[in-house]
Amino acid sequence: MRSASGNGFDSSDSFAVSGAAERTARLHDIPPSITPSHGDDSHLLSRIASPADVKALAPNELAELCREIRTTLLAYGHQHGGHIGSNLGMVEATVALHRVFDSPRDRIVFDVSHQSYVHKMLTGRAAAYLDPDRFSEVTGFTNPDESKHDQFVLGHTGTSISLACGLAKTRDMEGPNSGIGNVIAVIGDGSLSSGVAFEGLNNAAEQGGNLIIVFNDNEMSIAGDFGGMYGPLARLRASGGTAQPNLFNAFGLDYRYVEAGNDVSALVAAFEEVRDIDHPVVVHIHTLKGAGYDGEETHADRQTASASPVSFGSPTGVHPTDNVNHSEPWHSDHCNLSDHEPHEGQCEASHWQNPDAAIGKPDDPRKHYGKMAMAALEPRFAAEPGLVVISPATPGSNGITHEFRERAGAHYVDTGITESHAVAYAAGIARAGGTPVVATTASFFQRAYDQFFQEMSLNRSRVTVLDFLGGLSGSDNTHSGAYDVTMFSNIPGATMLVPTSARDYLADLAWATAPAGSADAPAGPVVIRVPGEAILTAERDATLLPVTGGQIADRPQSTSLPVSVSSASGGISAATVRGTVSVTAQRAGVRHMLDWRVNQTGSHVAIIGLGNAYPLAEQTAAALSADYGITATVIDPRQCTSLDSDVLESLRDGHQQVITLEDGQLEGGWGEKVTAYYANHHVSDGSRNPHVLNFGAAKEFTDRVPLGELNERYGLTVEQVTEAITRCF
Repeated sequence: MRSASGNGFDSSDSFAVSGAAERTARLHDIPPSITPSHGDDSHLLSRIASPADVKALAPNELAELCREIRTTLLAYGHQHGGHIGSNLGMVEATVALHRVFDSPRDRIVFDVSHQSYVHKMLTGRAAAYLDPDRFSEVTGFTNPDESKHDQFVLGHTGTSISLACGLAKTRDMEGPNSGIGNVIAVIGDGSLSSGVAFEGLNNAAEQGGNLIIVFNDNEMSIAGDFGGMYGPLARLRASGGTAQPNLFNAFGLDYRYVEAGNDVSALVAAFEEVRDIDHPVVVHIHTLKGAGYDGEETHADRQTASASPVSFGSPTGVHPTDNVNHSEPWHSDHCNLSDHEPHEGQCEASHWQNPDAAIGKPDDPRKHYGKMAMAALEPRFAAEPGLVVISPATPGSNGITHEFRERAGAHYVDTGITESHAVAYAAGIARAGGTPVVATTASFFQRAYDQFFQEMSLNRSRVTVLDFLGGLSGSDNTHSGAYDVTMFSNIPGATMLVPTSARDYLADLAWATAPAGSADAPAGPVVIRVPGEAILTAERDATLLPVTGGQIADRPQSTSLPVSVSSASGGISAATVRGTVSVTAQRAGVRHMLDWRVNQTGSHVAIIGLGNAYPLAEQTAAALSADYGITATVIDPRQCTSLDSDVLESLRDGHQQVITLEDGQLEGGWGEKVTAYYANHHVSDGSRNPHVLNFGAAKEFTDRVPLGELNERYGLTVEQVTEAITRCF
């Protein structure tokens, strides 16, 4: 597979497998030299510095360029990971776009933009995919800070047509001086199902003028295609684009169909036909997601070793495959979500590929706690017909496995990439007496903010929301969950729980989904922030919880426990503290769920750690004890909807400082509410007004900054918190 020099390609390169044993060995041993040197002029890709270089190639060189790009993507996926499957399917289309159009004068807007890796390679950034030492130079999405060829920072879905309409509107208003030529929106890989995409189609037809919408139809979303639009699309494919109803024609849009979506010559011809068109047109291209992955089509096939390697099935590296059009319910094969076994066609695992370095590692928090939640809900399905799990297209990422979905049947609904609809749909289920559980990633929930306010909270709909990946993380700037607390905790009528253990997490889920009419059931919606890395790591290593060792007291169950303050020690009793809540939370069930938990009594300093920041609270308390002889009070608030005024009042005696720790945006967040409480309830005895220090994230977007570095930046380390505490004494 490598030349004698140990780097670069030769004409026989392929990423073949010859059985399970060879596959495992290959996955663990992909040498960096498998990709060509960016400075090696013997390879086409290494000579591409701009779209002009694509235009300069001879027509018969385009297929070879596609093959080199595809091989580079395959190696990059093994070494770095990423959205490899969607990019493999878009190789030929992206080469054709830059062959025909003149970026950046012609504006190309990639929807979601996770399928823009090939675009980046062709616009001067190939080295970031060829050289492992440079992998971190580019993001996984388009970014104007990287290149003038990138129009927007886009990591969410459905907006490309709307954005393209805006670009085209300005061009048409300003005329030739606008500097804008053709405007092209590239949408697909499930993103067409978003409501905003249909709003864009509606506007495009009305607006008129040059606008080219390239619809990448790979017969997949993230898990599978769901919704009524996919039947007509399948009939369009089967008829070569002639069947009716044609949803694009229904909007009043011109329409062209290209069956050979992985044939670069056919795509060049199609794009040349619509270049400089004077009205909106949809170019519907039929592509193969994961085109180029080794050809293990079914789960059953992977159980037996193949005697011979599978070689590329075309000059561009696309294998022949029958891994499409499955009849089973989830419209994808039985690959069971493994991020290490992606393959061509309807393969859910090809949406996101983990690098080989992650093989064998335990589940991340999303999968770990997601599987835990589904295991808790599944036994209830038989007795609770109205209990429904709703995932807006990202089930596998959050531990909602293929097997669970099969067993759940009608108790599981994938709405496609439609967060707004998913929340409103859940509110309808709740109004009818059902028990909906909506599960997706924190940053995606931003897309449904209006539905959280109106349909869910204003209507007091009993919707349970599982908020995955909330808090600080090393994710890119489009997928940060650092803003979830500021969002959910400030919606009237919604309760946001922030559990710090698996036990509390499951108890919160049981309470939130208690059948209607249950004595302890909440009166409205409940958001549960799924524990993150700090919590899961501490659960796997109890030494990271030096105060409790992970052995925490049961949550209070009584509403009549008195406040107990020891004047001698200046501390408070963990066994007897109970909190108060807002006047709207009257019932006992609500009260005990919102009580703060005091896990260690102490004096001088009280440390309140919210959610993922709670282990830091215990670790800081241990450092204060070891280094300064201070026994701090340690509190787990367990929720961020309301303040436990009894606990806060108790801290006035014997505590000079109250420390709040949160792994989210500080401004507008939770800790500032504690500061405001003491400021607004100032007492005449100055010694009983604790000084409050808040620790949390700055109001900023961060892009792929490692979590440890973020914690350092925001002072969320034992050393920094301890130094701040002792400096005040």
